[in-house]
Amino acid sequence: MDKSLLRRLSSLLSIKSLVTLALTAVFAAMAVQGTVSQDFMTIYAVIIAFYFGTQSSKLPDPAGGGSE
Repeated sequence: MDKSLLRRLSSLLSIKSLVTLALTAVFAAMAVQGTVSQDFMTIYAVIIAFYFGTQSSKLPDPAGGGSE
């Protein structure tokens, strides 16, 4: 297997990723049933925002510029 694929797969198995995936599955199930509460929606939004915020901070700058 390609090394980058193995690295991505291993990072997917981190606790943060597993919690996010599990929470997304619960959200999807609740949305299908129509039982998403406002409290759950708030918690879900905060966790998803944190997850994608930390993921985007790890990505290299596509323009190649440094931070100013």
